[in-house]
Amino acid sequence: MGARRDRLDGRLADATKTRRQNSPIKTKERSRRSANMIALIKRSEPPYTPAVMSWLSRELGKPAKKITPQDIKALLA
Repeated sequence: MGARRDRLDGRLADATKTRRQNSPIKTKERSRRSANMIALIKRSEPPYTPAVMSWLSRELGKPAKKITPQDIKALLA
């Protein structure tokens, strides 16, 4: 498995390098997106857009149908 294993090892090394480069960028993007979503939630009222509901679902760890106004208030507090 020599050549095949070498290619696999090369891909794994490239993936690690790419992950190191992209991780700080993605962290900044996540914090920017969170700030934007919180601002959007504060200035709007339910029903929220699908993008906001998706973000809320991910942040609260529950399906969008089960998100209550109390959950949103607790997240914003």
